[in-house]
Amino acid sequence: MKRVLTIAGSDSGGGAGIQADLKTFAARGVYGTSALTAITAQNTVGVQGVFELPADFVARQIDSVMEDIGADAWKTGMLSNAEIIGVVAERARHYGVEKLVVDPVMVAKSGDPLLRPEARDALVRELVPLAYVITPNHYEAQMLADMEIRTVADAREAARRIRGMGARHVVVKGGHLPEAEARGVAVDVFFDGHTWAELPADRVETRNTHGTGCTFASAIAAELAKGHTPLDAVRRAKAYLTAALRAAAALRIGRGHGPLDHFLGREVEVSAEG
Repeated sequence: MKRVLTIAGSDSGGGAGIQADLKTFAARGVYGTSALTAITAQNTVGVQGVFELPADFVARQIDSVMEDIGADAWKTGMLSNAEIIGVVAERARHYGVEKLVVDPVMVAKSGDPLLRPEARDALVRELVPLAYVITPNHYEAQMLADMEIRTVADAREAARRIRGMGARHVVVKGGHLPEAEARGVAVDVFFDGHTWAELPADRVETRNTHGTGCTFASAIAAELAKGHTPLDAVRRAKAYLTAALRAAAALRIGRGHGPLDHFLGREVEVSAEG
């Protein structure tokens, strides 16, 4: 079984962060391990508190996993501060991680900040150049590329700029792209320095969108670990995310942005006999 390590924050509401990552790994058929960077008091309505773990303890978790279980791919999510970003980048270099998926988590769905402003420079300087795939959403891409994004053409330019920072493959997610929203679709833009791909999907009308970014990046990491090419991994991850959104449309969990249905409404049947 292929193994994927997620380095991210915990979501007490279970919809995003480490919890979404591990659900996604299980659903995609890989073995998931984790290193927590922060513990959040969080639900579907917002983030009520964040407790950041010491950077050296983040490193200790990574070492514990890598020295015993190992990993075929890594995925990063909420990293909170510059010290944690530095430690994760150093450990990634130490272990020679090639398949590193970076979800540059900056803001929660509720609008609450999840990355300190001073840590953005550290992210660009230390982690982005190590990214095998980076998956900024509309708002994160605007911050990283330092430009407004309203059209698919803008997203392509942002992807070009972000790849210029060192990331090998860039996916600018288009779930909130004004031009695409007006047409009822979500268009992601993929760029690897040579190949462009636009990945459209019909928008799923649901309030249950908490954890979409975590789920997408984790699904990409799982597919990379299984040996798929970056573009194929992104396509498979997008198809899985769309299915999880559709399956979640009928869920009634929490008063705000509810979680996805990572297992697509399926339950594993077991017998209590024998």
